[in-house]
Amino acid sequence: MPNRPLLIGLAALAPLALGAVVSSAAEPTAPTDQLIIEAPSARILELAAQSKLEPGEESPGGGATTRRSRVNRDAFSQPSQGISFENEGRFRIGNSIFRKLWVTPPASTDSSDGLGPLYNARGCQNCHLKDGRGTPPTANFPGDTAVSMFLRLSILPETEEHKKQLAERRINVIPEPTYGHQLQNHSVQGVPIEGHMRIDYTDKPVQLANGTTVTLREPKYSVTDLGYGPLHPKTMISPRVAPQMIGLGLLEAIPEATIRAAADPDDKNGDGISGRVNEVWSNEHGKPMLGRFGWKAGNATVAQQSAEAFSGDIGISNPMFPAGSGECTPAQKVCIDAPHGDSPRQDGHEIGRELFDLVVFYSQNLAVPPRRRPDDPPTLAGKTLFNSIGCASCHTPTHTTGSVPDQPHLSNQKIWPYTDLLLHDMGEGLADNRPEGDADGREWRTPPLWGLGLTGAVSRNTNFLHDGRARTIEEAILWHGGEAQKSRDAYANLSREERDALLAFVKSL
Repeated sequence: MPNRPLLIGLAALAPLALGAVVSSAAEPTAPTDQLIIEAPSARILELAAQSKLEPGEESPGGGATTRRSRVNRDAFSQPSQGISFENEGRFRIGNSIFRKLWVTPPASTDSSDGLGPLYNARGCQNCHLKDGRGTPPTANFPGDTAVSMFLRLSILPETEEHKKQLAERRINVIPEPTYGHQLQNHSVQGVPIEGHMRIDYTDKPVQLANGTTVTLREPKYSVTDLGYGPLHPKTMISPRVAPQMIGLGLLEAIPEATIRAAADPDDKNGDGISGRVNEVWSNEHGKPMLGRFGWKAGNATVAQQSAEAFSGDIGISNPMFPAGSGECTPAQKVCIDAPHGDSPRQDGHEIGRELFDLVVFYSQNLAVPPRRRPDDPPTLAGKTLFNSIGCASCHTPTHTTGSVPDQPHLSNQKIWPYTDLLLHDMGEGLADNRPEGDADGREWRTPPLWGLGLTGAVSRNTNFLHDGRARTIEEAILWHGGEAQKSRDAYANLSREERDALLAFVKSL
């Protein structure tokens, strides 16, 4: 835990964080994404009567749910309720670091230099906009700095030595030999960028009950303007949009035994749902661990997720990934030889242990907002339908957290995240055909649904799934396949008013 001299010494940074906890009176309130049905029919009232608002359900983060209810861009930027006065100071300083724009080394201050040499963004919040989802592209976008999306790159192991090393660390792919783990579309002066992602969409019409047609957009990805020669011919690519940040500490606090107990890899109960855990390597602990974070549950802890983002996304060395050259590979000598910002004052890194831990603490304590209109009849009707068509089989409504050292406000809380944190086969339509840990090319982690209805207010877009292809929640549902095919088809066969009720429920979360 950082000591008080650190908090006092960094007090000048704190004003940057005030926007995270105090909404400006001058800021206009953004509309919620919640679908409101003003005059529910007899059918909706009948379905509503089959559900009720359970105790605590209006506070999805349990006692840590923020009471500073916002329906604007600050909705996801509040500290956990119950946090101590000292820890709120840590939260504010962590926020200032999270929002900071890093600069090219060498610079006059060693607390802000170290950017790159290759990077995707200059700061954490450039991707996690207002602590919410990133901004996906709407079309081809070389050089577009407003888009917070990148491509994962990898190849299958080619040598026996590779296979041996990877088997020991529960990893089944290796970085692309020239470009590394991900494509970086920005660089410091004198270092070529790696390239640009290109995306082309094809319309895919889907027919629903009563003749309604929804047009999905099917993406195809490629890479242009490569700065270091061609990609390996067997390169696998997978797009990633930055996910929202709320409730991460609560998800981390769900006991491992709870998650493992819900796994049913062989579908022994015959319900068609065969969730699996992802065993991933933890740099933090030096052993395989249960994956919880990332689109394929590729990281075990908030700390490792943060460390990988600092290194890969911004090019900042840190206690887990100490290379001052970030993601540069041996094939990129000009990148390796570029100046870096490693400093004795930062433990020999570009962000040292104390500052890094403050960012992790901030990320763990971004509070879940309260529900909106949770007991409206259409919302309760939607809850009945959500459960009856099988959505809750993967989007598990509730968990109870365990004990979190030094963070009692996150401990022993009944929470409502609507996820099992397990891997599920989502079908060929969403497949990236790229394994990650124990996840195969068709499997994805069940994302939490809490806060979904505030996405438009926070991120100024309502794009969902791992690559933002779905422009609405309805489109996201219709992309479901594999284990979710039965539930997807059941949704498509609902009446229009039933679909509206189900969407009203999801948007109230």
